Amino acid sequence: MSFTRMDQSTAEDWMKIGGEVAKRQSQMPAMIKSMLRQLEEQVDGFSMNQLQHALQTATMAERAGASEELIVAALCHDIGKVISVINHPAIAAEILKPYVSPETYEIVRTHQDFQGKHYYAHFGMDSNLRQQHEQQPWYALAKQFTDEWDQTAFDPNYETLPLEYFEPMIERVFSKELVKVQKAAS
Repeated sequence: MSFTRMDQSTAEDWMKIGGEVAKRQSQMPAMIKSMLRQLEEQVDGFSMNQLQHALQTATMAERAGASEELIVAALCHDIGKVISVINHPAIAAEILKPYVSPETYEIVRTHQDFQGKHYYAHFGMDSNLRQQHEQQPWYALAKQFTDEWDQTAFDPNYETLPLEYFEPMIERVFSKELVKVQKAAS
C-alpha cells in the first residue's frame, strides 16, 4: 500500500485492497463451517450440543419446504454463540446480512424475542416480546421459524441431517456477496 492514512489513499490502492478482500471473502463458506463445528463444544445444559440443535433446526426447515436461504439461516441462527451467548442473535444476523434477504436477516436478528414466549417467564421477563414485531411482513415466517423449528429442535432422537448435507447450501448462500466484491474490485 502506498498510504499510512486513509485520507492519503488512491483509487489504485483501493482496487488492490478490493482484490485482496475478494480473495478473503471466497473463504467465507469455510469460515462458517468452522464456526458451526465450534458449536459442537457448547452444550450449556441442553440435551444436545448447539451444533446438533442447529442441524436439527435446519433439518426441520428443509422438511417444511423452506427456501435454501432460510434453511441456511436456520442452520446459522445460533452461530453467534461462538462469540457471545447473550447477544448471539444480533451477531448471527450481522454475519448473514450481506447474503440473505432483509426478511431473513430480521428473523434471525429477532428470533430470541420470538423464542422468549417459551421460557422468558421462568426468568421474570416479558414472554410476549414477539408482539412488538406483529406488524412486520416477516412476522408469520418468524413465528414458524421459532415455534415449529427452533424451539422444537432439542430432541436427541430426531432424525437429523448431517452438516455435510447442508454444505452445498452454505457454499451457495455465502458465495452470493463475493460477486459484488469482485465487481467492485474490477
